[in-house]
Amino acid sequence: MMDRLMCLQVQTSGEPVEVHVNGVPVLALPAGVGSRSVTVHEYLHNGNNRISLVVAPPPLAQAVAQPDAPAQPRMAARAAQARARLVLLRQGKSLADDAVRVLAEVVWAVEEGSSFQAPTVVHEDLQLPVAFPRWRWLDAPPIQPSPQDRLAVLAALQRIAFDLGRGHPDSLLAACRLRLEELDHAYQRPAGHGAAALRALIQQRWQDGALATLAPPTAETLLLRRVAEGRLLECLDPLGAPALSTRNDDQALGNIAWPLRLTLIEGNVYVLR
Repeated sequence: MMDRLMCLQVQTSGEPVEVHVNGVPVLALPAGVGSRSVTVHEYLHNGNNRISLVVAPPPLAQAVAQPDAPAQPRMAARAAQARARLVLLRQGKSLADDAVRVLAEVVWAVEEGSSFQAPTVVHEDLQLPVAFPRWRWLDAPPIQPSPQDRLAVLAALQRIAFDLGRGHPDSLLAACRLRLEELDHAYQRPAGHGAAALRALIQQRWQDGALATLAPPTAETLLLRRVAEGRLLECLDPLGAPALSTRNDDQALGNIAWPLRLTLIEGNVYVLR
């Protein structure tokens, strides 16, 4: 297994934030005080990489309908700050460990009563000498989804949701095959490990009854956001959650979501991230 992990750690106290790695949204935090972290190997590549901290991002519907809308001035009711760090740490170690190596850091802050632009985007570029295979998503052509493309994506997601609700993972595994193969390679796992783990998780969650509330998206609820400079389409619901998500009220069951960022080739859907 991989000895060292590259993790994105995000913290905010005040404004909502979203963090992109090479143009792909990876983490989001709502307004308030919070922090999250996630491994990000699959979004990084050899050479120049960019970490972007988006403060006070626009509502999702606006971001989809008007991706180039100008920023608007906003007054800070209270002091706020946000930070995103790309760190390198050993397996089994904590992000609070002194041995953590910070590869990049993006910081934003505003004083109470000061004006700032919403959204505000802060970047940090860094060079990485990594030996990952070249991700397929980097070579996907930019796509501006037509009405026919939207229908193709909707039909694929409805089929996947229908199958998952019955404990059948094959349609999801088929759509994600290229991504799962790449992740096995990148994280130095045996071939087929990711697919087997995902299959086992779906079947276990179905047996638990946790997938019964997975409703297929509709034309009215499915939003497609262009990410990674338009090379991928991110599938979301109107609240910004993944389009494929359970809605369990029973806390014992918990919820599960499948973030999907895909491309279309000759009308076929391929989930690349």
